[in-house]
Amino acid sequence: MRAYYFDNLPGDQRLLHDYVPSRPVSKETLDKLNVKYWIIPVDGHEPKVDEIAKERGYKNRDLINVTKEGLGELYEEKIKTFFQEHLHEDEEIRYILSGSGFFDVRESPSDEWIRLLVEPGDLLVIPAGIYHRFTLDEKNQIKAIRLFQDEPKWVPHNRSVETDTNPHRIQYLKAIGVGA
Repeated sequence: MRAYYFDNLPGDQRLLHDYVPSRPVSKETLDKLNVKYWIIPVDGHEPKVDEIAKERGYKNRDLINVTKEGLGELYEEKIKTFFQEHLHEDEEIRYILSGSGFFDVRESPSDEWIRLLVEPGDLLVIPAGIYHRFTLDEKNQIKAIRLFQDEPKWVPHNRSVETDTNPHRIQYLKAIGVGA
């Protein structure tokens, strides 16, 4: 997985949006934000993914195939929804089987976007309460395993005054040492 600061320039969200020169983000910075990742080769990935799922208390999983063909008429709507800045009240964990895309996470307290390029073999955990978004890259395809602690659910809470005071947001900020 490659991590760097998003350049915030207008244009296609599916492009790299990397500064020139690039501003890489270290594993230590991601650790401070409680963003976790592993690189697990796709061939033979099941035992390691199962081990991490067990360690983190994940009991359910499904498969998502984000393509025009896979989502049909919902494709454009889903891509727009995924790219709206939001948080979840549960961790978001994805293991990439094929294709590629970008998860952008808000760094706190700077409020800068950090772009995470995910490719096959990347397992990413985005903590509950962090503002983030997702988009495909120019290949327009990603297939991923989604893991869930309980029943599969994906409920985005778009950033607003209300989400700034969401208990999961407050708990996340306290966990990373930001805010009261």
